Amino acid sequence: MNLLEKEDQRVATELRAVGIKVDGVYDLVNSRRSYKEAIPVLVKLLPSIQEPRIKEGVVRALAVKEAVGEEVARAMIREFEAIDPGAPPVEQGLKWAIANTLSVVARDSMFEEVTALARDERHGKAREMLAEALAHMKDPRAVDVLVELLNDDEVAGHAVVALGKLKARAAKPAIERFLGHPKPWVRKEAERALAKIQRSS
Repeated sequence: MNLLEKEDQRVATELRAVGIKVDGVYDLVNSRRSYKEAIPVLVKLLPSIQEPRIKEGVVRALAVKEAVGEEVARAMIREFEAIDPGAPPVEQGLKWAIANTLSVVARDSMFEEVTALARDERHGKAREMLAEALAHMKDPRAVDVLVELLNDDEVAGHAVVALGKLKARAAKPAIERFLGHPKPWVRKEAERALAKIQRSS
């Protein structure tokens, strides 16, 4: 049995012990049912998993509303920071997935940590979903940080998305300049963001 199979089986065994019948972690990732009982099990297992694909499966399984809160968010921050900015592509993909989970679970208690990582250009494209994590923050500084991130080409499009979700009227002039962005998806997101802001006025 290789490491991937061994670790996937370990996750499945731990989950079955709390009444969740799965053959592997991706059964959870692909499930549409709620699995609140799995959350503490997955958080406990996460630091000890070495195989990147299984670790990513656990991370993705935690990107659910039942996992919202400081405990899961702090676990994600630790995992994000543990991956070297110069890590190989497989680990960079994992890092992006961690940021994606943070975009679901992080709230105001993690504002400082998420902001610091989002501003740190060493983390590259893995920061994209950290910008979107700020869209869940009630802290008024979130808008200022996102407007600042509009000047960072690697994350600007996602900052536009987040500002739209926040319906940030103060950001309207900054978003308008993205209507002529060279990337079609960014232009479209700028249009959507401005429409959301307009409707909220």
